[in-house]
Amino acid sequence: MAQLINRALRKLREHRFLRGCRAVLSTPPARVREDGVVIFSMIGTKVLLPYLVAAKSFQAQLGRGRFAILDDGTLTDADKAVLAHHLGNPPITPIASVDTGPCPRGGTWERLLTILDLRQHDYVIQLDSDIVALGPVPEVAAAIDASQSFTLRGEASAEIRPLSAIAEWASHHRDAGRQHVQSSIEQAMGQVIIYGRPALKYVRGCSGFAGFAPGGDRRGLAEAFSQEAQRLLGAAHWAEWGSEQVTSNFVIANEPDALLLPYDRYLNFWNAPVSEAAGLVHFIGTYRYHRGAYLAAARRAIAALR
Repeated sequence: MAQLINRALRKLREHRFLRGCRAVLSTPPARVREDGVVIFSMIGTKVLLPYLVAAKSFQAQLGRGRFAILDDGTLTDADKAVLAHHLGNPPITPIASVDTGPCPRGGTWERLLTILDLRQHDYVIQLDSDIVALGPVPEVAAAIDASQSFTLRGEASAEIRPLSAIAEWASHHRDAGRQHVQSSIEQAMGQVIIYGRPALKYVRGCSGFAGFAPGGDRRGLAEAFSQEAQRLLGAAHWAEWGSEQVTSNFVIANEPDALLLPYDRYLNFWNAPVSEAAGLVHFIGTYRYHRGAYLAAARRAIAALR
Protein backbone atom coordinates (compact mmCIF):
# COMPACT_ATOMS: atom_id res chain seq x y z
CA MET A 1 0.00 0.00 0.00
CA ALA A 2 2.81 2.42 0.91
CA GLN A 3 4.43 1.82 -2.49
CA LEU A 4 1.18 2.56 -4.30
CA ILE A 5 0.74 5.79 -2.33
CA ASN A 6 4.33 6.87 -3.05
CA ARG A 7 3.90 6.08 -6.74
CA ALA A 8 0.70 8.09 -6.92
CA LEU A 9 2.33 11.03 -5.11
CA ARG A 10 5.26 10.99 -7.52
CA LYS A 11 2.92 10.99 -10.51
CA LEU A 12 0.98 13.90 -9.02
CA ARG A 13 4.19 15.87 -8.39
CA GLU A 14 5.46 15.09 -11.89
CA HIS A 15 2.20 16.29 -13.44
CA ARG A 16 2.38 19.50 -11.41
CA PHE A 17 5.99 20.00 -12.46
CA LEU A 18 5.30 19.50 -16.17
CA ARG A 19 2.34 21.87 -15.97
CA GLY A 20 4.60 24.49 -14.40
CA CYS A 21 7.23 23.94 -17.13
CA ARG A 22 4.82 24.82 -19.94
CA ALA A 23 5.69 28.46 -19.35
CA VAL A 24 9.07 27.82 -21.00
CA LEU A 25 7.21 27.69 -24.33
CA SER A 26 6.46 31.41 -24.03
CA THR A 27 10.12 32.41 -23.54
CA PRO A 28 12.14 33.86 -26.46
CA PRO A 29 14.13 31.45 -28.63
CA ALA A 30 17.72 30.81 -27.53
CA ARG A 31 20.41 32.92 -29.18
CA VAL A 32 22.53 30.10 -30.60
CA ARG A 33 26.13 30.76 -31.55
CA GLU A 34 28.51 29.08 -33.99
CA ASP A 35 31.46 29.35 -31.61
CA GLY A 36 32.85 25.81 -31.36
CA VAL A 37 30.70 24.82 -28.37
CA VAL A 38 28.02 22.12 -28.74
CA ILE A 39 25.45 21.50 -25.99
CA PHE A 40 24.40 17.90 -26.49
CA SER A 41 21.53 15.89 -24.99
CA MET A 42 19.69 12.63 -25.55
CA ILE A 43 15.96 13.22 -25.14
CA GLY A 44 12.50 11.89 -25.96
CA THR A 45 8.99 13.27 -26.06
CA LYS A 46 8.39 12.68 -22.34
CA VAL A 47 11.13 15.14 -21.30
CA LEU A 48 10.62 17.80 -23.96
CA LEU A 49 9.53 20.54 -21.53
CA PRO A 50 12.14 19.91 -18.80
CA TYR A 51 14.78 19.63 -21.51
CA LEU A 52 13.87 23.07 -22.84
CA VAL A 53 14.27 24.44 -19.31
CA ALA A 54 17.66 22.73 -18.98
CA ALA A 55 18.95 23.71 -22.42
CA LYS A 56 17.75 27.31 -22.46
CA SER A 57 18.68 28.10 -18.84
CA PHE A 58 22.18 26.67 -19.23
CA GLN A 59 22.94 28.24 -22.60
CA ALA A 60 21.68 31.61 -21.35
CA GLN A 61 23.96 31.46 -18.32
CA LEU A 62 26.96 30.27 -20.36
CA GLY A 63 26.36 32.76 -23.17
CA ARG A 64 27.82 30.37 -25.73
CA GLY A 65 27.05 27.39 -27.85
CA ARG A 66 24.61 25.72 -30.20
CA PHE A 67 22.54 22.61 -29.61
CA ALA A 68 22.60 19.05 -30.91
CA ILE A 69 20.18 16.28 -29.94
CA LEU A 70 20.08 12.50 -29.93
CA ASP A 71 16.49 11.32 -30.39
CA ASP A 72 15.74 8.29 -28.19
CA GLY A 73 13.20 7.22 -30.81
CA THR A 74 10.11 8.90 -29.37
CA LEU A 75 10.32 12.51 -30.59
CA THR A 76 7.31 13.46 -32.70
CA ASP A 77 7.16 15.87 -35.62
CA ALA A 78 5.47 18.36 -33.29
CA ASP A 79 8.32 17.98 -30.77
CA LYS A 80 10.88 18.62 -33.49
CA ALA A 81 9.05 21.76 -34.59
CA VAL A 82 9.16 23.07 -31.01
CA LEU A 83 12.88 22.28 -30.77
CA ALA A 84 13.56 23.98 -34.10
CA HIS A 85 11.79 27.15 -32.96
CA HIS A 86 13.36 27.40 -29.50
CA LEU A 87 16.88 26.08 -30.15
CA GLY A 88 17.86 27.32 -33.59
CA ASN A 89 16.86 24.24 -35.58
CA PRO A 90 19.38 21.85 -33.96
CA PRO A 91 20.55 18.69 -35.75
CA ILE A 92 18.67 15.65 -34.41
CA THR A 93 20.30 12.23 -34.72
CA PRO A 94 18.13 9.08 -34.53
CA ILE A 95 19.46 6.71 -31.86
CA ALA A 96 19.13 3.73 -34.20
CA SER A 97 21.74 5.26 -36.52
CA VAL A 98 24.50 5.20 -33.88
CA ASP A 99 27.01 2.35 -34.26
CA THR A 100 28.20 1.36 -30.76
CA GLY A 101 30.95 -0.92 -32.06
CA PRO A 102 32.32 -3.19 -29.29
CA CYS A 103 30.41 -1.27 -26.60
CA PRO A 104 26.92 -2.13 -25.30
CA ARG A 105 23.74 -0.76 -26.86
CA GLY A 106 21.26 1.16 -24.74
CA GLY A 107 21.84 2.63 -21.29
CA THR A 108 22.87 5.97 -22.92
CA TRP A 109 25.93 4.41 -24.58
CA GLU A 110 24.80 5.90 -27.91
CA ARG A 111 24.92 9.31 -26.22
CA LEU A 112 28.50 8.99 -24.96
CA LEU A 113 29.85 7.55 -28.20
CA THR A 114 28.20 10.27 -30.28
CA ILE A 115 29.74 12.91 -28.01
CA LEU A 116 33.18 11.34 -28.45
CA ASP A 117 32.69 11.50 -32.23
CA LEU A 118 31.53 15.12 -32.12
CA ARG A 119 34.46 16.30 -30.01
CA GLN A 120 36.87 15.94 -32.93
CA HIS A 121 36.34 19.60 -33.82
CA ASP A 122 34.11 21.08 -31.09
CA TYR A 123 33.94 21.42 -27.32
CA VAL A 124 30.96 19.17 -26.45
CA ILE A 125 28.96 19.53 -23.24
CA GLN A 126 26.67 16.69 -22.18
CA LEU A 127 23.56 18.13 -20.53
CA ASP A 128 20.86 15.97 -18.94
CA SER A 129 17.25 17.12 -19.25
CA ASP A 130 16.81 17.17 -15.44
CA ILE A 131 19.33 19.99 -14.94
CA VAL A 132 18.49 23.61 -14.18
CA ALA A 133 21.01 26.46 -14.39
CA LEU A 134 20.27 29.05 -11.73
CA GLY A 135 23.25 31.37 -11.98
CA PRO A 136 26.53 32.14 -13.73
CA VAL A 137 28.78 29.20 -14.71
CA PRO A 138 32.24 30.83 -14.93
CA GLU A 139 34.10 27.59 -14.19
CA VAL A 140 32.56 26.02 -17.30
CA ALA A 141 33.44 29.05 -19.43
CA ALA A 142 37.02 28.93 -18.14
CA ALA A 143 37.28 25.21 -18.92
CA ILE A 144 36.13 25.86 -22.48
CA ASP A 145 38.69 28.66 -22.89
CA ALA A 146 41.44 26.36 -21.58
CA SER A 147 40.32 23.35 -23.67
CA GLN A 148 39.94 21.51 -20.38
CA SER A 149 37.45 18.67 -19.92
CA PHE A 150 35.25 18.68 -16.81
CA THR A 151 32.64 16.69 -14.94
CA LEU A 152 30.08 17.15 -12.23
CA ARG A 153 31.15 15.29 -9.09
CA GLY A 154 28.99 12.37 -7.98
CA GLU A 155 29.41 13.58 -4.41
CA ALA A 156 31.32 16.40 -2.75
CA SER A 157 34.27 14.17 -1.78
CA ALA A 158 34.91 12.81 -5.29
CA GLU A 159 38.49 13.20 -6.57
CA ILE A 160 40.53 11.83 -9.46
CA ARG A 161 42.51 8.86 -8.14
CA PRO A 162 44.67 6.00 -9.46
CA LEU A 163 42.73 2.86 -10.33
CA SER A 164 44.31 0.93 -7.45
CA ALA A 165 43.06 3.53 -4.96
CA ILE A 166 39.56 3.35 -6.43
CA ALA A 167 39.54 -0.45 -6.12
CA GLU A 168 40.71 -0.24 -2.52
CA TRP A 169 37.98 2.28 -1.66
CA ALA A 170 35.30 0.25 -3.46
CA SER A 171 36.26 -2.94 -1.64
CA HIS A 172 35.24 -1.26 1.61
CA HIS A 173 32.01 0.21 0.18
CA ARG A 174 30.29 -2.80 -1.37
CA ASP A 175 26.60 -2.81 -2.23
CA ALA A 176 24.34 -4.86 0.00
CA GLY A 177 22.96 -7.78 -2.00
CA ARG A 178 23.42 -7.83 -5.77
CA GLN A 179 26.20 -5.53 -6.94
CA HIS A 180 25.34 -2.55 -9.13
CA VAL A 181 27.54 -2.50 -12.23
CA GLN A 182 29.32 0.67 -11.05
CA SER A 183 30.21 -0.94 -7.73
CA SER A 184 31.36 -4.13 -9.47
CA ILE A 185 33.72 -2.46 -11.93
CA GLU A 186 35.08 -0.04 -9.33
CA GLN A 187 36.08 -3.02 -7.18
CA ALA A 188 37.84 -4.50 -10.23
CA MET A 189 39.58 -1.28 -11.34
CA GLY A 190 42.98 -2.50 -10.20
CA GLN A 191 42.79 -5.27 -12.82
CA VAL A 192 42.09 -2.94 -15.77
CA ILE A 193 44.95 -3.00 -18.26
CA ILE A 194 44.97 -0.89 -21.43
CA TYR A 195 48.02 -1.27 -23.66
CA GLY A 196 50.04 1.92 -23.99
CA ARG A 197 48.12 3.71 -21.22
CA PRO A 198 49.95 3.37 -17.88
CA ALA A 199 48.98 5.28 -14.74
CA LEU A 200 45.26 5.23 -15.50
CA LYS A 201 42.85 7.14 -13.24
CA TYR A 202 39.16 7.33 -12.39
CA VAL A 203 36.71 9.66 -10.67
CA ARG A 204 33.28 9.00 -9.19
CA GLY A 205 31.65 11.68 -11.30
CA CYS A 206 28.22 12.19 -12.83
CA SER A 207 27.78 11.87 -16.59
CA GLY A 208 24.65 14.03 -16.46
CA PHE A 209 26.83 17.12 -16.85
CA ALA A 210 30.28 16.79 -18.39
CA GLY A 211 32.46 18.65 -20.87
CA PHE A 212 34.71 17.07 -23.48
CA ALA A 213 37.47 19.27 -24.88
CA PRO A 214 38.16 19.15 -28.63
CA GLY A 215 40.43 16.39 -29.91
CA GLY A 216 41.43 13.50 -27.70
CA ASP A 217 41.39 9.97 -29.05
CA ARG A 218 37.64 10.09 -29.60
CA ARG A 219 36.22 6.60 -29.00
CA GLY A 220 39.52 4.76 -28.53
CA LEU A 221 39.88 4.89 -24.75
CA ALA A 222 36.17 4.35 -24.10
CA GLU A 223 36.10 1.25 -26.31
CA ALA A 224 39.27 -0.17 -24.77
CA PHE A 225 37.92 0.36 -21.25
CA SER A 226 34.56 -1.18 -22.17
CA GLN A 227 36.26 -4.28 -23.54
CA GLU A 228 38.30 -4.62 -20.34
CA ALA A 229 35.15 -4.24 -18.24
CA GLN A 230 33.41 -6.95 -20.27
CA ARG A 231 36.40 -9.23 -19.69
CA LEU A 232 36.26 -8.61 -15.94
CA LEU A 233 32.50 -8.60 -15.35
CA GLY A 234 31.03 -10.48 -18.30
CA ALA A 235 29.10 -8.89 -21.15
CA ALA A 236 25.65 -9.19 -19.54
CA HIS A 237 26.59 -7.45 -16.28
CA TRP A 238 28.59 -4.75 -18.07
CA ALA A 239 25.62 -3.98 -20.36
CA GLU A 240 23.48 -2.98 -17.35
CA TRP A 241 22.38 0.61 -16.70
CA GLY A 242 25.24 2.65 -15.24
CA SER A 243 28.14 1.33 -17.31
CA GLU A 244 28.03 4.39 -19.59
CA GLN A 245 28.43 6.72 -16.61
CA VAL A 246 31.42 4.74 -15.38
CA THR A 247 33.01 5.04 -18.83
CA SER A 248 32.34 8.77 -19.04
CA ASN A 249 33.98 9.17 -15.63
CA PHE A 250 36.96 7.08 -16.78
CA VAL A 251 37.44 9.08 -19.98
CA ILE A 252 37.25 12.44 -18.17
CA ALA A 253 39.64 11.33 -15.41
CA ASN A 254 42.28 10.47 -18.01
CA GLU A 255 42.01 13.77 -19.88
CA PRO A 256 44.89 16.23 -19.44
CA ASP A 257 44.27 18.43 -16.38
CA ALA A 258 40.60 17.45 -16.05
CA LEU A 259 38.44 19.75 -13.92
CA LEU A 260 36.05 18.59 -11.20
CA LEU A 261 33.44 21.29 -10.78
CA PRO A 262 33.11 22.77 -7.27
CA TYR A 263 30.29 20.91 -5.59
CA ASP A 264 28.94 23.91 -3.71
CA ARG A 265 27.95 25.46 -7.05
CA TYR A 266 27.39 22.42 -9.31
CA LEU A 267 25.54 19.70 -7.45
CA ASN A 268 23.17 16.76 -7.46
CA PHE A 269 19.92 17.22 -5.56
CA TRP A 270 19.72 14.81 -2.62
CA ASN A 271 16.59 16.24 -0.96
CA ALA A 272 18.50 18.98 0.88
CA PRO A 273 17.89 22.73 0.59
CA VAL A 274 19.51 24.27 -2.49
CA SER A 275 21.95 27.03 -1.60
CA GLU A 276 21.55 30.49 -3.13
CA ALA A 277 25.15 30.07 -4.33
CA ALA A 278 24.23 27.13 -6.59
CA GLY A 279 24.85 27.81 -10.26
CA LEU A 280 23.58 24.50 -11.60
CA VAL A 281 21.54 21.69 -10.03
CA HIS A 282 21.03 18.16 -11.32
CA PHE A 283 17.69 16.85 -10.08
CA ILE A 284 18.44 13.13 -10.03
CA GLY A 285 15.59 10.67 -10.26
CA THR A 286 15.54 9.48 -6.65
CA TYR A 287 14.51 12.85 -5.20
CA ARG A 288 13.51 14.71 -8.35
CA TYR A 289 10.14 15.98 -7.14
CA HIS A 290 10.82 16.21 -3.40
CA ARG A 291 10.34 19.52 -1.56
CA GLY A 292 9.02 21.12 -4.73
CA ALA A 293 12.64 22.14 -5.32
CA TYR A 294 12.73 21.14 -9.00
CA LEU A 295 9.60 23.11 -9.80
CA ALA A 296 10.84 26.14 -7.86
CA ALA A 297 14.16 26.01 -9.74
CA ALA A 298 12.43 25.65 -13.12
CA ARG A 299 10.14 28.60 -12.40
CA ARG A 300 13.12 30.71 -11.38
CA ALA A 301 14.99 29.80 -14.55
CA ILE A 302 11.97 30.47 -16.76
CA ALA A 303 11.49 33.88 -15.15
CA ALA A 304 15.12 34.73 -15.91
CA LEU A 305 14.67 33.67 -19.55
CA ARG A 306 11.78 36.12 -19.93
